[in-house]
Amino acid sequence: MRIARRLVGVGVLGAVVVGGVLVVWPREREVHRPRPVMPAAGAQAVSAVAAGVPASLADLAGLIVAREARVRVQPKDARSWAVLGAAYVEQGRRTADAANYPRAESALRTSLKVLPKRNAAALDGMAALANARRDFRAARAWGEAALKAEPKRWTTYPLLIDAYTGLGDYKAAKRTLDRLLKLHSGPDVQARAAGVYRDRGWREDAAAALSDAAAGARSPAEQAAWLERAGELSWERGDLEDALRRFQEAVRIDPDQRAAQAGQGRTLAALGRTTEALNEYRVALEKQPCPQYALELGELYESLGLTQAAQVQYDLLRARVREDAAGGVDDELVLGLFEADHGDPNSAVRRLRAEWQRQPGIAVADALGWALHRAGDDKEALRFATVATDRVHGGAVRSALYSYHLGMIERDSERTAPARRHLQEALQINPYFSPLRVPLAREALAALGEPAPDEPLPTETPDVKDVPDDEGDAG
Repeated sequence: MRIARRLVGVGVLGAVVVGGVLVVWPREREVHRPRPVMPAAGAQAVSAVAAGVPASLADLAGLIVAREARVRVQPKDARSWAVLGAAYVEQGRRTADAANYPRAESALRTSLKVLPKRNAAALDGMAALANARRDFRAARAWGEAALKAEPKRWTTYPLLIDAYTGLGDYKAAKRTLDRLLKLHSGPDVQARAAGVYRDRGWREDAAAALSDAAAGARSPAEQAAWLERAGELSWERGDLEDALRRFQEAVRIDPDQRAAQAGQGRTLAALGRTTEALNEYRVALEKQPCPQYALELGELYESLGLTQAAQVQYDLLRARVREDAAGGVDDELVLGLFEADHGDPNSAVRRLRAEWQRQPGIAVADALGWALHRAGDDKEALRFATVATDRVHGGAVRSALYSYHLGMIERDSERTAPARRHLQEALQINPYFSPLRVPLAREALAALGEPAPDEPLPTETPDVKDVPDDEGDAG
């Protein structure tokens, strides 16, 4: 390469002395020398979209423009239709604009129509779309079809992990991760492994995997995404300073990383920096109006006694759920949690029962248990809340909210010792998990009082690593 650069320089001068002989280089050869081809607009996003890795919004926009132009002139280009559909999915996910999803489905189905067989790229896109819409049964079906078409296609495995997790099949998620680790390595796989480790209660393993993923990320958008997830892990264990640092770094690297911005709001509120927290939430919601962010901001306002401002956010949540439904998105989980605490608990029960039938994941078990409690059915509520926290049968994630829900249900069921244990556990896992619920947990603990002399001492829940994988089924 060094010699070539020198020859280019000589060509510009037009002559060089070699062995005492003046050699004249033909200038035309330099004129016609091929120049490096600059990547087309959005080309940097192609590999990210194909691998299911976060891409920047600017790169996604460029990629979409380029592929839309391509399929207009080459409507039989199945690959371009598949890439376009996957890009729409990622854009919809990153902006919380569900209007992208019907466009994605149209592009992906066109790809499958053009190339009906062995079109694993389009099948992957359909699985990604179904996961984005929270239709985990469909995601599982599309993902398994993609693997049938191309068994060693590693990019399908992360999509199946998400689908199995959403369905509460944690054994299948772990088996799928094991297969993925044999096929591929890299920061994207490390980040996916972190999610599985987190769901199994292996928080330190999850944190280490995310740290490695962020360090090895291939683009700012990817690095910011893994930092945001690391911030979430720190938040879940109540490490506010570390969580804030990671969220802030994610936003610095990628200002469009709105999940990290909402994470900043959550963490700043816990630190008592309320004005900053409100500002971060408002910006995140303006750019990525997720119903979950509206619920969190509304509850923060409510904790401050600003009920009218809270109601504005709750109205926004309902409006966003309606808009999402038009794009095929299933928001029943967040809507059910909202209705249980701030609306109609009986409506929450109906919604979440149906959701449990569709996709019985741990988050749905927790939400349904809480809705049943709020509707006055503590006997059935206890069954679902126990499923959500049963470390043997799937509920291995250490969640302060799940422990709080279980403890409050047990308190009202006059199960004093378990109630005290689970409320204490909630505050030990994350003493800041909710601006509304932490004071209620503390009040409930105070009312329960100290253990009686003959009351069994609280015991630690066995670690999931000690539980054989063949014991029981998820959910």
